[in-house]
Order: sequence, then C-alpha cells, then structure tokens
Amino acid sequence: MLKNIRRFSIQMLRKLKFLPPKIYANFLYEHYTGKKLNLNNPLEFNEKIQWYKVFYHPNLLTQLVDKYAVREYVETKIGSQYLNEIYGVYNSPEEINYEELPDKFIIKATHASSYNLIIRDKDKLDKVKTTKLFKKWLSKSQYYRTGQEWAYKNVQPRLIAEKLLKDEGGISLIDYKFYCFNGEAKFLEVHLDREQNHKRGFYDLDFKPLPFRYVKIEKSITSKVNKPSNLDEMKALSEVLAGNFPFVRVDFYSIEGKAIFGEMTFYPSDGRKDFIPDEYNKIIGDYIVLPKLKNGQKEITKLDWL
Repeated sequence: MLKNIRRFSIQMLRKLKFLPPKIYANFLYEHYTGKKLNLNNPLEFNEKIQWYKVFYHPNLLTQLVDKYAVREYVETKIGSQYLNEIYGVYNSPEEINYEELPDKFIIKATHASSYNLIIRDKDKLDKVKTTKLFKKWLSKSQYYRTGQEWAYKNVQPRLIAEKLLKDEGGISLIDYKFYCFNGEAKFLEVHLDREQNHKRGFYDLDFKPLPFRYVKIEKSITSKVNKPSNLDEMKALSEVLAGNFPFVRVDFYSIEGKAIFGEMTFYPSDGRKDFIPDEYNKIIGDYIVLPKLKNGQKEITKLDWL
C-alpha cells in the first residue's frame, strides 16, 4: 500500500515542472527508473544526466542544442562541408516562402527535439494546417516540455528548412550517434527506419553489436547492419566537436560515404531510460567524470578548456 501511495505521489509531483530543478530531478528520476536519485554522489549514467541538468550550465550548451546556432560551431571546428544545406531560418511560419523552396525538404524546430516535418511533395502540403502546427511548436518550451533540460531553456524558438537527405537506395536515414566522454567516443548508437519501423542498437567502435539496450527487444536491431565506410571519420569528427565536455552525444548521417552532421545532445532520452541489463547503468555511468562544484558554487557556468 505504501509503495503504491509513493508511486502515485511521485507520478503527480513529476508533473510539477515549475519546481526548482534540484527538487524536480528527484521526482522525474524516480518516476521513470524506480530508483532514488543521489545528486551528491551520482553513479549511474542517468543519475549523472540529471546532475548535468541541475548543475552544468555553460552558456555554450544553449548554442550547441540550437539546431541553427550550432552550425557556426560545427563550421569553426570541422568545416562547413559537414553541414546539411539549408534553405532558410524563420521566426514565424508566416515568414516561410514556399515558392522559394524545392519540392522536397524538411522543416525542424530549432529549440526542441522531435519537432520535424518531412515534405515530399510541396504541392500537396496543406499550408493552413502546417502553419497551425508550426505555431504550436514555437509556443512550446523544450525545458518544460520534458524534464527541465537546462540547455534548451533559453534557445530562441525558430524554424529551419533543410535539404531532405536520404540514404543510397532508401528513404529513411540511418543515424549514427556517438557517445563521447571527455572528448573520447566510447561507443555509438544506430537508429534505423524512423518513419515506419524504428529500431535501434548499440555498437562498439569496430561496429560490433554491444550487449545492452534501453528499448524493448522488438524495438532493437536484430538484423545485420553494414558498417559505414566512413565510420572512423565520423568518430574522429564527433570527438573534435565533443571537446572536453564530460559527456555529449554527437550525431552524424552517412550519405553515400559523406558525413553530414546531425545534432548534439547532452541529455539522451531526458535521462529517463535505463540500460538493460541493469549493470550497464553503472558501467556506462563510470565513463562520465563530472566536474566538482567548488565551495559555495551553485552551478558550473564556465569552461576552463576553451
């Protein structure tokens, strides 16, 4: 009975996203993992992601999670040749001139995750319905929409139109997501067929499947995935972009052997999804070496390695 009462209480409290982050993170973490959060001594991967959200606040993070602003960082670090072509960036849907756009393209919200609209035939687009959708996107805050992901708190809501990429011989892209710890990629996550039968899996840097997951078996990759010809290049580029952040995931696409930057994220799945088997939560958590809060310091706002 007491467990059920606590579970219900945590479920209600995690909806109170106006609570101070140091308090709110406890409810969010326990609700999704069933474990109690220790911000004073986090050990597991998702515990450290919650610590990240509460205490790690260099302003650069805001630029790097912004799907438009990050382009300047990428261009400076590895070159513009790794950026996807863009057609425009807009503060409101009314600014979009569809006549200037190609028949196929993708529009994303710059300030949030999973706000993407693929247009495969511009002539069939319902512009009135699409405008309403974009206005809804722009009215949402990723910070409050999920679990107080700090880096998104001050990102300017905008829309960006980009070239619609596709893999050779297919429609849906393969994502290659490199988990980087203090500038070193330790492993990568692969996403297949997001549009129809989304599956994912983890691989080592030789592209051999790893024995852990965070989704159900039926959502995991079970078939053979060919190693991309430019895997080593994407790894090296990810490490350059990762700098000396304690942790960041850097995403790339490989289009006919050409690496195209996707995005950077500091909070995979909002720090909600534990790895399976459970032992890997601590194993992967050990890869993150968090900086120390100095005496009286409430948050980390400066990077001493830039």
